[in-house]
Amino acid sequence: MSSIGAYRSIAKVIKTHGRRGEVVVAARRGLPSLVCAGMQVALVPPALKGPRWYTVQTCTGEGDSRLVGFEGVSDLEASAKLVGRTVLARVEDLPCDLYLHDALSVMGRDVCDEARGPLGLVEEVMQGLANDVWVVRGTQGEVLVPAVEQIVLEVPEEGAIRVDLPLGLVPGEAGKDMEDKPLASEEG
Repeated sequence: MSSIGAYRSIAKVIKTHGRRGEVVVAARRGLPSLVCAGMQVALVPPALKGPRWYTVQTCTGEGDSRLVGFEGVSDLEASAKLVGRTVLARVEDLPCDLYLHDALSVMGRDVCDEARGPLGLVEEVMQGLANDVWVVRGTQGEVLVPAVEQIVLEVPEEGAIRVDLPLGLVPGEAGKDMEDKPLASEEG
């Protein structure tokens, strides 16, 4: 198998459900539900005896919690042994834009804009319907950064997060280029 760095914690087994070996799996805080049928996952810490890897056989539900059935886990006794374990998935099995939804990996990180330079640190992640918004506080004041691919250029494992903010998102910028231009309603 690959090194431990090639895996991500994506969920936790929180309880059993029924007698057929199914469990309820909750997404890790700040992530959408990523568990899906056919996915191969590791449950940690592993049992001293028995499998370390499981294939997700069934996955139903919406929101942050899912009802999951693993191959080889077919009764309440077997599923009870999984409660409390963390679900790890291979990075290559996860969406390529996962960094945009992983609040824990961006909290406290430096953010640097292509045109403006350092903006500050991510101090909060607000979860929206369409996308998350990172609250960055620093020398430019409070900047709300939409966590979308068009704006977030790079989230490296170390170092500053690179963004390219459009005009108007940094405090004090909104009127600079607009003050001499007439409003659409004023144009004839």
